[in-house]
Amino acid sequence: MRLELQVGLGAGELRSLQGWLRADPEVRRSAEVGVRGGVPGPGDMGTVLDVLELVTGNGWSAASFVLAVASWRQSRPRRPRVEIRRGQTVIVLGEGSEEEIARAVRALEAVSGGEGGGGDR
Repeated sequence: MRLELQVGLGAGELRSLQGWLRADPEVRRSAEVGVRGGVPGPGDMGTVLDVLELVTGNGWSAASFVLAVASWRQSRPRRPRVEIRRGQTVIVLGEGSEEEIARAVRALEAVSGGEGGGGDR
């Protein structure tokens, strides 16, 4: 399964989240995490880092992933908004409440339903 994450507050925060996810043993064991550049805007030099891409394999846990993202947000001085995309489904972590985290886990489990963790590779 392929997920895309966008983070408010810029490329530095995106790199920070990438490092956090790569350091998390549960995420590292079941997913590949990389940054995909976008098309530079007027006046920009080079590519713009705008999307963190997560490709999951067997053993992927939506709960572990969402908790890792929520923990990263808690560690930030300004807690950025995080959008998680899977196809047409968009999940937003904005406030970080337990209810929001539970909704995010349910939504990710629903969009991955029946794939066995290895789809869209």
